[in-house]
Amino acid sequence: MNALRDALRQFAAERDWDQFHSPKNLAIALSVEASELLEHFQWLTEAQASALPAEKLGEVRDEMADVLLYLVRLADKLDVDLLAAARQKMAKNALKYPAERVRGSSRKSTEY
Repeated sequence: MNALRDALRQFAAERDWDQFHSPKNLAIALSVEASELLEHFQWLTEAQASALPAEKLGEVRDEMADVLLYLVRLADKLDVDLLAAARQKMAKNALKYPAERVRGSSRKSTEY
């Protein structure tokens, strides 16, 4: 993750883009890219979404990469360790959604 962060820092610096990479702008860009990812699945059935043709999968892969890149850049700007944050969030979710209570259910924690 650090190598990716450092490569993104260099990429932005070489293009003088750091001036545009405020947390607000990066969060907006992240949302846009996530929407572009979602667009590839719009109107597909579950079966179609699970068996994308190679060309479509390549496009989805690119959008997934864009989401990751903006997220890593945003985390860098806010000095957030993404891997540590993900581990902490998973621990919180384990407490919020104990397996023995929620197995097989899609209900929210407030609904059980």
